[in-house]
Parts: sequence; C-alpha cells; structure tokens
Amino acid sequence: MWVATRLHRRALWAGAGFLVLAVAALLYQRLHAASVADAFPATGCSVDIRSIRCEDTVRTYLDAELVFQRWLTYLRMFLLVLPGVVGAFVAGPVIARELESGTYKLAWSQSVTPTRWLAAKLAVPLACTVAGVSVLLGLHRWAVETGPDDHFGDFWYSSYRDLGIGPTALAYAVLGVALGAVIGLLVRRTVVAMSAAALAMGTVVLVLHEWLRPSLWPVLTDTTPIRRAADDWVVQEGVITAAGERITREECFGYGWRVSPCEERPEGAVNFVDYHPASHLWPLQLVETGIVLAVAAVAAFAAFRVLRRLHA
Repeated sequence: MWVATRLHRRALWAGAGFLVLAVAALLYQRLHAASVADAFPATGCSVDIRSIRCEDTVRTYLDAELVFQRWLTYLRMFLLVLPGVVGAFVAGPVIARELESGTYKLAWSQSVTPTRWLAAKLAVPLACTVAGVSVLLGLHRWAVETGPDDHFGDFWYSSYRDLGIGPTALAYAVLGVALGAVIGLLVRRTVVAMSAAALAMGTVVLVLHEWLRPSLWPVLTDTTPIRRAADDWVVQEGVITAAGERITREECFGYGWRVSPCEERPEGAVNFVDYHPASHLWPLQLVETGIVLAVAAVAAFAAFRVLRRLHA
C-alpha cells in the first residue's frame, strides 16, 4: 500500500488540494450568504413585497443567495461526474499502466501474490475516494440545512440535489473504483482503459440515476391532483377510462390533430397522476444505493477473477 501511495502521490496531492479549495470556497460562500441573510430582516424589506426603496437591498440579498446556490450546484455536478473520474484513474494509471509496462511482474516476483497486489492497488484510491466524498457530503448537508432560505434551488428529486443528500454519491464512487479495476485488467492499455471506464461509469449513472430512478420505489396514484403537495415528483399522468385502461400523456400526443382522451375525457374517465411525495426520498436513495453497491461487489469479484485468469 505504501508503494501504491508513493507511486500516485502527485495525483493524491492534487485531489487533496482540490478538496481543500472546494471546502474553503463553499464555506466562504455559505458564511457570506448567512451574513447577508442575517442582516436582511433589519432593513425592513421583503422579497415578496416590491418597493423602490428596497430594490437594491433585495437584489444584494438575492444575489448572495444565488451565488451560494450556484456553488452548491457545482458541488452536486462534481459528485455526479466524480465516479467517472475515479473509474478512469483506477483503470488507467493504477491498473492498466502496470500491466502495459510489465512492472507488475516485479511485485509478483517479490513474494507478493497477485491478489494482494490488486488489493493494495485498490485500497488507496478507495480509501481516499470514500474519505473525500464523505467530507463533501457532510459539508453539503451542513450548508443546505443551516444556510439561508433557498429561493432558487431545485426540488428534492432533482438529479443534482439528490446526489448531495444521501449515500448514493458514495456508492457510485465505490462503483467507480471497482469498475475501473475490472476494465483496467481487461483492456490493459492505459488511455483506452481510461476512456472505457469513464464511458462505462457514465452509462451506469445515466441509466440508473437518470432513467430508472423513478421506478425504484412504487409510485402513488392520485385522481384528485388538488390534494398533492407542490414538491411532489410527477412521474406520469394521463387518463383512466371507465374500463380501467390507462392512457398516458405521451400516448395522447400521438393523436396528432385528432381530439385525444386527455383533452376530451370519455364518459366515466378520470385524470390520474403517478407521483413520488417527498417522503419517498430516503426509500429511493437507499434502494438505489443498494443496487449500486451490489453492482460494485460484482465488479470487484469479476476483477479478482480476471486477475486469476491473467496470472494463470
């Protein structure tokens, strides 16, 4: 493990430096926004009531809050792309470069088993990634929960906001390490392995987090939308006919110039809405996290199987 740390010390120092800068920047923006928000009530102005006298004061307050929310969005976007970066680093410089150059033979000839070699190679990026993501998640949670009111932020189900709340981002980072390992062992070419790992990780995030996430937990169906909350995540809507047939909004679009059932409901038909309330946040998070960790375990197992085949 010490050899792996020294070999990639520049990348580790760069990652640590980026982490420190990110924490410092977000801390500054959080404290600045809180300072402006604390002073705002004493001005007697309100965001909801327009006044010429308060125009500059309200603008200053909202500008500070907007900048703070932008930094939170930057952090969430970073957490979204980080698994691909980690996967590319593990697949290329950590694994494939050793196999491509043949330097792994030196370690294997010095009473270091292939299994131990791979475990040591993965331990350092895994530990650093888990520690770094944990710090960023903790900072994000603290900034959101203790920061000023959010007049610009996304809803709880937004892809960016969702990753900054729970353990899902951590699970994807772990998957990046495991997926990078198996791809590096299979490809054994540094640049190609990096590209393949980034592409594979991006595909996993796109399919699971962007496309399949709404179906990871049963939705609620309501035929009286007036009872729903403003922040409910609407997944599907349309019409249920008297015979029980569901016609979605997308299917109604297929009617073209003809009058669709969504526009002129047949007799006995009712509108329906499939949605996730805010209480589904943690079930969705935990199910997605479990799936990602299961895929990571399969990828790690596959990596060691490929290694044994390579050694044989």
